[in-house]
Amino acid sequence: MPTVVIALGGNALQEAGSAATAENQLDAVYKTCVHIAEIVKDGWRVVIAHGNGPQVGRIVLQNEAARDITPAMPFDVCGAMSQGMIGYHIQQGLAEVLRRQGIARPVVTVVTQVVVDKDDPGFANPTKPIGPFYMAGQAEAIAAQKGYAMKEDAGRGFRRVVASPAPVAIVEIDAVRALMERGFIPITVGGGGIPVIKNADGSLSGAAAVIDKDHAAELLAEQLGADVLLILTAVEQVSLHYHKPDQRQLSLVSAQEAAEYVALGHFAPGSMLPKMEAAMRFARSGSGRRAIITSLDQAARALNGQAGTTVTMERA
Repeated sequence: MPTVVIALGGNALQEAGSAATAENQLDAVYKTCVHIAEIVKDGWRVVIAHGNGPQVGRIVLQNEAARDITPAMPFDVCGAMSQGMIGYHIQQGLAEVLRRQGIARPVVTVVTQVVVDKDDPGFANPTKPIGPFYMAGQAEAIAAQKGYAMKEDAGRGFRRVVASPAPVAIVEIDAVRALMERGFIPITVGGGGIPVIKNADGSLSGAAAVIDKDHAAELLAEQLGADVLLILTAVEQVSLHYHKPDQRQLSLVSAQEAAEYVALGHFAPGSMLPKMEAAMRFARSGSGRRAIITSLDQAARALNGQAGTTVTMERA
């Protein structure tokens, strides 16, 4: 049975323009799970990863707003909260969709720690957007008041940015592998995983950061020996000259071609760039491996080579 690691983007967890309520998130997740169930039904062994940028940002805001009533939790604990919340909704949604289709596959969330290097340059240069979008004036006021780093996010407005170190090791990888091999559908490295630093004595300490979920999903796919890394986002295919008159869609590219496009600056940081970086790395990690970037509604077709952008070691 072939294995696919599915990295869910923000649009799979919350519909654009809808209020950020638990009810709306669960409703969006149910719709997402219909597409995941189709992949399960097609005979794939599925492992799910997901982002948490909007959710962890709101949890941090809630903690800060209530700090006079109850102690605020540190950033890594807020990340763990987001893993549990999002995992719970995916468990509910996917288990119910599978049940309705008569598919007996248990779904489980693993609260997952991911080791990062304490000297990673990402700690000195925050780049990972979290929380809501703001207009320029709002962002300036928040930065002045709270000392946050605020950056423009792919033409969509300004957001708070935090450190985004590279994932080094997945602490619970053996548990995830065992669950997968026993027929479970694991939900893991949620939000890129809870970032932890390994101390000299072997203990782990939480870090104030958010690991990019696409890079964490790529490491997960490598360590599980997956056949496909499927990165789901808001567009069906990756484009060159995005939103310009000479925009060109990419269907099949080699890792080398993708690297050349990255070097030319075709992909926005915090948006398509980490997806392409993850896709290239996975394609290069082993013979026959492929990474696919596509939209949620085209996921099943993309796995069959009928949609999306596929990155392979060599171009066929």
